[in-house]
Amino acid sequence: MQLIDTKAIAEQDFPEVRVNQILIQESDIVAEMQYHPAEELELARSQAAQALVVKELLLQKAREMDLNTEGQDAVENDEAMIAALLSQEVKQPDADEDACFQYFKANPDKFRSPDLIAASHILLGADPGEPEERHQRQEQAEGLIAQLQQDPDQFAALAMQFSDCPSKELGGEMGQLSKGSTVPEFERQVFPMDEGLCPNPVESRYGYHIVRVDKKVEGDQLEYEFVMDKIRTYLQEQVYRRSVNQYISILASSADITGVELHGADSMLVQ
Repeated sequence: MQLIDTKAIAEQDFPEVRVNQILIQESDIVAEMQYHPAEELELARSQAAQALVVKELLLQKAREMDLNTEGQDAVENDEAMIAALLSQEVKQPDADEDACFQYFKANPDKFRSPDLIAASHILLGADPGEPEERHQRQEQAEGLIAQLQQDPDQFAALAMQFSDCPSKELGGEMGQLSKGSTVPEFERQVFPMDEGLCPNPVESRYGYHIVRVDKKVEGDQLEYEFVMDKIRTYLQEQVYRRSVNQYISILASSADITGVELHGADSMLVQ
């Protein structure tokens, strides 16, 4: 969630935002800005205003169609009205078998079991904010790698002696790893490695690692039958979002919107 500088907003002379003469309150735009983080204040406000304009467009259409709901608070009522409107106005798509199979064939890398490695490491911990300490740890790691290149069988003993990771008790063994199980900067360097001792220290936010890849297992291509339901759901969601955005564009084209321009309804779809 983004912290909003309300004082800075108050000092800006932003135009009033209206949808068919209905005013979008500036306080509502400010409250919405926390969901639209941006480097520039003006951009965050513009995105927040666009989102509220889309919401107001949908609510006005729902009221026009007499889709009011009762017995709920204002927020729940608005959400229920929009859901009822979209359910009635936007057709739920059904991805056919051929489209699903073609997507599977065109994106084979998305449907593989994860690559796995078994690795061991010796962590020489160093705080990211201590450059001198990190430099010393890097030099120490290079020295230990030189030792291991001469005598690889020392790895477990050196891990027990020097490592700052609890895995030292297991001789540095990290067990089986897949992508996402450790920090990204570590994985980017380690997963492409061949089996054996890495000739250079691996740097991460935690310090410097002396890494030995003990085994690599490449992921297998999954069979279509195992992923077709997932593909069908994904494609249906994509088509539905496009349909909703087209519907929003139609509403916007016939509405009187002032104070903000709509840029791509996809990013403004009510959350």
